[in-house]
Amino acid sequence: MTRHLSIEWPDATPFRDRGGAPIRLLAVSDQIDPALEDERSRRAAGPIDVIVGCGDLDCDHLSFLADGFNAPLVYVLGNHDSDARWEACRAYCPDAIRSTSVHHEAGLSIAGLTWPGRRGPGALRSERGAWDQALRLAVRRFGRPEPMIVLSHVPPRGAGDMPGGEYHRGFRGYSWLMRRLRPPLWIHGHTPLAAAAEWHIQHGSTTMVNATGAVVIEIWAPGSWAASMTGPAEPAPDRA
Repeated sequence: MTRHLSIEWPDATPFRDRGGAPIRLLAVSDQIDPALEDERSRRAAGPIDVIVGCGDLDCDHLSFLADGFNAPLVYVLGNHDSDARWEACRAYCPDAIRSTSVHHEAGLSIAGLTWPGRRGPGALRSERGAWDQALRLAVRRFGRPEPMIVLSHVPPRGAGDMPGGEYHRGFRGYSWLMRRLRPPLWIHGHTPLAAAAEWHIQHGSTTMVNATGAVVIEIWAPGSWAASMTGPAEPAPDRA
């Protein structure tokens, strides 16, 4: 089942010349949403401006979604995404966003944090690698006040992760980065929905979204009536 969420963006700049329409993202990760394989379901989902992937989905499926919605694709790699797995699809699937680089689509800045450690069989998590990513992105964004979206495979520590499980625990470096950059939207995967109390939570000014499966996210201009009616994610205590 494809989930839906609406949030309000703090900057009106990306919404110029959109006639009041929101920017619509399709966020996917880890598990295929069977509904999106049906053309009728894709039509019912409505137009999509950008598809964002948070790891551990085949390049074939990502390319299928990009073609089916006729939308650009921006994604990061997860722990199961080995280099060999992706080498064969280079001809028809764009490269993953380079870690800590910033991509621009639909007027939005999108930063990527790929799995910070060895990927593929025998994948290893790396707290040091996550800290390195966080520091490099913080330096890259220094003096740039415009809001941005952060894509990561693993969430920040204490924000949408599984604190009791080592493998699905978030990274402390990402928590520091979230507090420093305060992105309005952070999208991740990796955490099984069945193990998460909520699939979207609020940490300060950041809406955290677990994209495992698929989520349509509507981003509305500041002060938009439609966004205020549907509402952003409900605030939750900051556990970071």
